[in-house]
Amino acid sequence: MPRGLGYAILRQPEQANPSVIFRSLTLFALAAVLATPPLPVHANEPAGAYLAARQAHYLNDYENAALYFTRALTGDPSNPNILEHAVAAQLSLGQVERALPVARRMEEGGFSSQVAQMVLIATEINRGDYDAVLARIADERGVGPLADGLIAAWATLGKGDMASALALFDEVADERGLRSFAIYHKALALASVGDYEAADAIYSGEADGPMQTTRRGTIAWAEVLSQLERNEDAIKVIDEAFGSDQDPQIASLRERLEAGERLNFSRIDTAREGVAEVFYSLGRALLADTSEDYVLFYSRLAEYLSETHIDSRIMSAELLDELGQFDLATEAYKRVPRDHPAFHAAELGRAEALRRAGKTDGAIEVLEQLRRSHPELPIAAAAAGDLYRQMEQFDKASAAYDEAIALYDARENPQWFVHYARAITLERQGLWDRAEADFRRSLELNPEQPQVLNYLGYSLVEKNTKLDEALDMIERAVAAQPDSGFIVDSLGWVLYRLGRYDEAIGHMEHAAELMPVDPVVNDHLGDVLWAVGRFTEARFQWRRALSFVDKENPAPDVKPDRIRRKLEVGLDKVLAEEGAPPLRVADDEG
Repeated sequence: MPRGLGYAILRQPEQANPSVIFRSLTLFALAAVLATPPLPVHANEPAGAYLAARQAHYLNDYENAALYFTRALTGDPSNPNILEHAVAAQLSLGQVERALPVARRMEEGGFSSQVAQMVLIATEINRGDYDAVLARIADERGVGPLADGLIAAWATLGKGDMASALALFDEVADERGLRSFAIYHKALALASVGDYEAADAIYSGEADGPMQTTRRGTIAWAEVLSQLERNEDAIKVIDEAFGSDQDPQIASLRERLEAGERLNFSRIDTAREGVAEVFYSLGRALLADTSEDYVLFYSRLAEYLSETHIDSRIMSAELLDELGQFDLATEAYKRVPRDHPAFHAAELGRAEALRRAGKTDGAIEVLEQLRRSHPELPIAAAAAGDLYRQMEQFDKASAAYDEAIALYDARENPQWFVHYARAITLERQGLWDRAEADFRRSLELNPEQPQVLNYLGYSLVEKNTKLDEALDMIERAVAAQPDSGFIVDSLGWVLYRLGRYDEAIGHMEHAAELMPVDPVVNDHLGDVLWAVGRFTEARFQWRRALSFVDKENPAPDVKPDRIRRKLEVGLDKVLAEEGAPPLRVADDEG
C-alpha cells in the first residue's frame, strides 16, 4: 500500500507582517532564558524540587513545573531564574493571578523579565488601572514596542480620551510593516464607541487602508455594516471571504443578516477586551516565527482579559496540543460553550487531542456526539471516517465518508481529500472497482495531486493492470514532489515490478537517501539490488530493514518474516515459494 497520506489543519492567515512583529517585540531575551539551561542555583535551594521542575519545564509539563518551581522558591526566594520559570509555568496554565505575586517579587527585586511584565501589565488592565499601565509603558516596563503602542492606545481609550487613542494607533501605523496591524485595532476601537462609519471606512480601504483580511476582521466588518443597516453589503463581504461552503458560525451569521436582523457589534466592548485582542492577534501573527510555548503566553493573557474571547481559548488548546499537553488541550477545548458557534471546531480539536493521547474511544465518542448534534456538518463525518480508518475499522470509515461526501455534494462543494480517503478505505476492504472510481474522482477535483497519483499508480501496478498509465502517474507525482521519499520509492518499486531493474536502482537508492531508516524503503532497495545481481548489498539492506522495524507496532507494509526468509534462501527462492514469476538475474552468486 502506498504510504505518506498526510493531514493538515488549514488556518486562515492573520494580519500584519509576522517577521516585523517578531523583531519589534524583542523576543530574543525571553527566548534565551526559556530555551537555554538554567543558571546555576544556590546550594541552599531544595535540590529535588529544582531538578524536578527543570525536567518538567523541558517536557512542557506545566502543572509539575509550576508545582516544583514554586517549591524551589521556598529555599531560594530571590533566585531570578526560578522566579521567571515559576511565572512562566503559571501563565502557561492560565493561572495569571497565581503568577502575579511572583511577578511582583521579580519587579521589586529589580529583575528584568518580559514574562513577568506581561503578567503585571495584564493585571493592571484587568482592574482598570490605566494610569499604572501608561506609566509602566513610559518607563519601558511593558511587553515590547509594538504591543506597548497598541496597549497604550487602548488604555488611553479606557481613560475616555478617544482623540489621543486614535493618535497613538496612528503612531504605530506609521512604523514600517505594521500599518495593517495597527489600523485593524483602530477600526475595532472606533466601532467599540459606536463610530461605525469611520470603522467601515477603514475596513473598506477608503481610509488608512488597505487592511489585511482575517476571519475575525471580516466578522467585525459584517457587524459594522449591519449596524449601518447595510445587511446586503455585509452578506457580500461574508460571501467573498468565506465562499459558499461556510462553517456553522459563518452560516448562522449570514442567515441572521438575510433575515434582516441588525447584528450587535460583538468584537470589542471595553478597553480591557481591546487589549485581549492585542494579545490574541499578536500571538496569531507570531506563530510563524516563534515557538508554541511562547505564543501560549499571549493566548492565555487574552483568555484572562476576556471571558468571551472564545478564539483565544481555542488557540490555547491548539498550542497545548502541539506541545504534547493533550490533557490540558482537552480541558481547554471543553471550555468552549456548547451554544457557541465555534463549538464544533472545539469538539473536532478535542477529538484530535484525545486521539493523540491514545484515547481513541474517547475521541470516537466526541465525534459521534458531534455527528448527532451537527448532522448537517460534513467535516464531523469526515473526521470520524479518518479516525475509523486509522483504527482499521474500514466498514465504519466507509459509512462515515459516504455521509460526508453526500453532505459536501449537497452543498455543491465536493472535496478531493474525502474521496481520496474513502478510496483508500475501499481498497483496504478489497472493493477495488469502487476505490478506483474514488481515486479518479479525487483527481478530477484536484488534478495532478501527487498523493493521489502515487497511490492510484502504485495500486494499478500491484494489480498488474494499466501499467503504462500507472507509470505515467507515478512519474508525474515524482515531478511534483521530487523530495518525497515515499513517492520516489514508489517509482523505483514500479520499475522493479515492470522488470526494469537497471532503471529502478537509481530511484531506490535515492529513496533510501531521503528516508534512510524506513524499513520498507530499505527492504525494497534490497530486492532491487538482488535483481541486478548485487547480492551482498541486498542482504545488507534487508538486515538494515529488519533493524528499523518497530517490533511492537510494525507498519502494515513491513513483513519481517518474509525479510528473514530472503536472508536465509535469497529472493529467487522466496518468489518461487510464493508462486511469483522469477527474476531475470545476471548471474548466480546467491
